[in-house]
Amino acid sequence: MNSLNERKLPKYMQLKQELLSWLESGKLLPGTQFPSEHEISQQFQMSRQTVRQAFSELEKEGWLERIQGKGTFARHPHRAYSERVKAVGIVTTYISDYIFPHIVRGAEARLRDHGYRLLLSSTDNNKAKEMESLALMTGEPLSGLIIEPTKSAEGNLNLAYFLSLQERGIPFLMINEKYPELECPCLRVDDERGGYKAARHLLERGHRRLAGFFKTDDRQGVNRLKGFLKAHREAGVHATPELVITYSTEQKEQQPYMEAIRLLTTLDESRRPSAFVCYNDELAVRLIQAVAACGLRVPEDISMIGFDDSSLAEATGVKLTTLTHPKSEMGDLAARQIIAMIEEGAAGEDMVFEPQLVERSSVQAVEST
Repeated sequence: MNSLNERKLPKYMQLKQELLSWLESGKLLPGTQFPSEHEISQQFQMSRQTVRQAFSELEKEGWLERIQGKGTFARHPHRAYSERVKAVGIVTTYISDYIFPHIVRGAEARLRDHGYRLLLSSTDNNKAKEMESLALMTGEPLSGLIIEPTKSAEGNLNLAYFLSLQERGIPFLMINEKYPELECPCLRVDDERGGYKAARHLLERGHRRLAGFFKTDDRQGVNRLKGFLKAHREAGVHATPELVITYSTEQKEQQPYMEAIRLLTTLDESRRPSAFVCYNDELAVRLIQAVAACGLRVPEDISMIGFDDSSLAEATGVKLTTLTHPKSEMGDLAARQIIAMIEEGAAGEDMVFEPQLVERSSVQAVEST
């Protein structure tokens, strides 16, 4: 149980995970009598209360059966699984802001219509919090799981939890991106295509000095940057290194804003960007403020394109040109798929949504130079 101790889970959860591994590995077969609470307490040097709590959790989920006067017995995992409370977990990077409430509401409505309870957790795009969320979810009676991976460009530090879900026969799928080593369905936007369309739109309107701002600790940002560079190559225009700005989640509040100020105040007019392509609408709104702080205007001096067509795109004085994201539709389709995987044993399938350019007033054509 050392690896579980390192995760700092409550002791009863550590014990529960260990006992589950006995059941799933066949160390204890269905119908086999379980060691007593006293025996488990001595073996793992835990209090009887801790052991009782772990047993209670396993019994509630149907993995154990207590028979008066005889003892506690293991049950068949598939039978236990089928008798669980109908519940689907959703783990997102964020819950309270931006586009995520729309995704969650889309999924919740569909799940509720089919009698499923929703368990919700967020990671704040932090790997340690993702581990906590997965530990929380796998510790609950769970029918299936919808997951938005955390910092997907930085690898999967919580692989053991996903392998445990597969081992236990709990279906899961991913939204917005996926960890590439996992075989599971994924519903996502074609982010490379979106980055390409944004840059091409500006290049076709005469812009040649495009500044791109991309958060690259997730694969969405990496792919949007890839499309941005592809559009430059196809147009025969070199992407200027000093105009390509990358940043991490922890840097998102300050670095892009300060870099925008730097580009607009320290570069002479021949090198200064005429347009910004932003990782998302949230950043675009922030950079509109940076443009204003430099005494410039959007779109007269700087054109601006966001991504996700969020409510923010029309919340400012300048209506933002942006790329679409399916939001509620993605949540609804993710819920449909996970229900089919739970109830019908369906394999699920990848879905890729092509983002569409929504033209508003934040882009102005210029004479190419």
